[in-house]
Amino acid sequence: MFLVRWISGWPLRLLHAIGGLLGWLVWLSSPTYRRRIRTNAGLAGVPAAAWRRSVAAAGRMVAETPWLWLRAEDADLARRVTWRNPEALDAIVAAREPLLLLTPHMGSFEIAGRAYAARHGQVKPITVLYRPARQRALREFQEQARQRPAMPTAPANLAGVRQMLRALKRRETVGLLPDQVPPAGQGVWAPFFGKPAYTMTLAARLAQQTGARCIVLRGERLPRGAGYVIHVSELVRPLPTSTDAAAQLEAATLINETMEKAILSDPGQYLWGYNRYKSPRSAETVEAAPRAEGAE
Repeated sequence: MFLVRWISGWPLRLLHAIGGLLGWLVWLSSPTYRRRIRTNAGLAGVPAAAWRRSVAAAGRMVAETPWLWLRAEDADLARRVTWRNPEALDAIVAAREPLLLLTPHMGSFEIAGRAYAARHGQVKPITVLYRPARQRALREFQEQARQRPAMPTAPANLAGVRQMLRALKRRETVGLLPDQVPPAGQGVWAPFFGKPAYTMTLAARLAQQTGARCIVLRGERLPRGAGYVIHVSELVRPLPTSTDAAAQLEAATLINETMEKAILSDPGQYLWGYNRYKSPRSAETVEAAPRAEGAE
């Protein structure tokens, strides 16, 4: 933890330079990682020049995390972050509608929630879903580092789901990564770049049960520590209103299509090494969203 705190004080440009080298070291040392990146990018039709950029980008994501958790204050983020097409987001906040922010595993996804909190958190706080670390010391550090004013965190378990439901019923905001592989029983097999991937149903259930609007936030990392661009977009089409099994598959497919569109807009910043097509783990504690009327 001392090392992490020390690294957090380094300049962002230096962290990104070291992170780029780290990404390539991992690439060179792991045949499995190399094979997964090539396979996943190939399914999406992404050329080699693009997925090669993602190798260094993954290392930069790791290297910047201590800075984001421990050093980046809202005033600093406001200086370093530029927003693209935020009109739909701003309108939802102004109308005090419940809001669900969906962020893919690309670019600096950690900064998406932080940037939102700096922009709108005083009016409309954001509750962010996260998966706690298994080691106790790391878990406590993670919880302490991620807790921010106007940005409470919700663990990936039933209590966390209830916390998110309560936040949406208060017309606040919830943020999560919908392209994360959920535990067994908490998703459906839906196509992702043409191959079945186990996809969470939680995002759609939260929106359907609370009437929350859905917005996609993508955090683009600029070169040489120059800052970030937050891109705002919407789902490729509205979510189904039904909650039966067929509708859940339709909703998961729709969300995957939305993630594909975001990823292909800048494939060099997507984590192609993420094992998106793995079978779900049954040992996790996340449970399906309870019915909204029983969430209190």
